[in-house]
Amino acid sequence: MAGLSTALRRPILPLQGEILPPRTVPGAVDPAITQADIDTTICRPGYAASARPPYAITDPLKRRLMGVHHPGEAMADYELDHLIPISLGGAPLDPRDLWLQPRRGQANAGDKNVLAYVLWRLVCEHRVPLATAQRAIARDWTEAYRRYATPNNVARYHFRHGADARD
Repeated sequence: MAGLSTALRRPILPLQGEILPPRTVPGAVDPAITQADIDTTICRPGYAASARPPYAITDPLKRRLMGVHHPGEAMADYELDHLIPISLGGAPLDPRDLWLQPRRGQANAGDKNVLAYVLWRLVCEHRVPLATAQRAIARDWTEAYRRYATPNNVARYHFRHGADARD
């Protein structure tokens, strides 16, 4: 919930700390998801949950990444995040789309989840093209947040979805 309250109090996020993924994580999309089929894929209720890899696969991956990038830190302090969310056609297990995002601080995983949901709604309402949303979030998710997670869009869309939702 901290991410949502931060998003509502401070709609423009400053760049600080490790809020952007490393350069080795430019984002990756599932080539099977296209603009032409969004209504039967990503916009179908339950799509992201059905495409998300099971914890039996992601937990060992998160442990390995924690050992490399954040040794000695608590796993609970980071979310194994898809830079381009699965809900926006991100590649579920492509290492170019996975990174450890802090759960605390400003511009955290909760804030990015707010953006992911707002963008998903805009894409599914055909107000933003899928490729535009994917490029925006991959290029700099904080800049995409400034543009798309406006107070009006957050109020209009986000409260219909759980505050702790994963991408």
